[in-house]
Amino acid sequence: MKKLIVPILTLLFLGCDKEESVKPNTDANAAVEALTEFTVANKVFQDVGNNSADAVLSAESSTNTSKSNNTKANEPVITVSPLDFTTFPKTITIDYQSGVLCKDGITRKGKIIVVSTDWYGKKDSEHTATFENYYHNEFKVQGTHYVKNLGKNQDDNLEYSVTIENGKITNATGATINYTEQSTRTWVAGSDTPLNIWDDEYLLDGTQAGVSSKGIEYALTVVDPLHFVLLPRSIESGILNVSVGNINDIELNYTNKTLTILGKTYPFIEE
Repeated sequence: MKKLIVPILTLLFLGCDKEESVKPNTDANAAVEALTEFTVANKVFQDVGNNSADAVLSAESSTNTSKSNNTKANEPVITVSPLDFTTFPKTITIDYQSGVLCKDGITRKGKIIVVSTDWYGKKDSEHTATFENYYHNEFKVQGTHYVKNLGKNQDDNLEYSVTIENGKITNATGATINYTEQSTRTWVAGSDTPLNIWDDEYLLDGTQAGVSSKGIEYALTVVDPLHFVLLPRSIESGILNVSVGNINDIELNYTNKTLTILGKTYPFIEE
């Protein structure tokens, strides 16, 4: 997303009269960086949700070994304890070890540790993910990712509540991005192939917020649910309202591929 959005924001913020667009205490470059950093944090934590869910589903099929149900070179080692179908809670460890280049082109390393109260498809099941020296490419990931199965909606699709607390992304230079989320995730495609994460599609609704590495606060509210596709990775549709620092009238419209800020609308292309 940032490939075209960021240049537009930079030109707009720096080219507008600050009296009419940005309060004097807002640094335009920091605002642009904050929105860019949000896209990173959002992508990383949505990815954590996808991979944690995939691991819980994969663990359900683990019946032949006490160590792992997956030892391929290009995939993580998944360990389940206790290894049976009935005892809960279970601890499911997704171990990318010193680094795995995954199918989507992302190199992951370290561990995601999920504690589940029941299988992922069971209503009221809860899944709490934490991290042990875990990296998404060069970004170190910290925090708590909590998911609860809310059951099926009127369209017969599974819904999950998602809460991210104390989320933090640290880049290679040591700069940190803070991130929180309270949302609803609806599984709209791929549920009939639970062991294949890559055909999944889902809708995301709710709110996200955080603080950039330069101390600029940002907040986002989903106006129209975001439609995520995993392969190729994209947001097919949906609308976000965004505030960055003192700037409150930003709209990202993935349906029309437009960015509206300060009453002006521009096309954008996702990265």
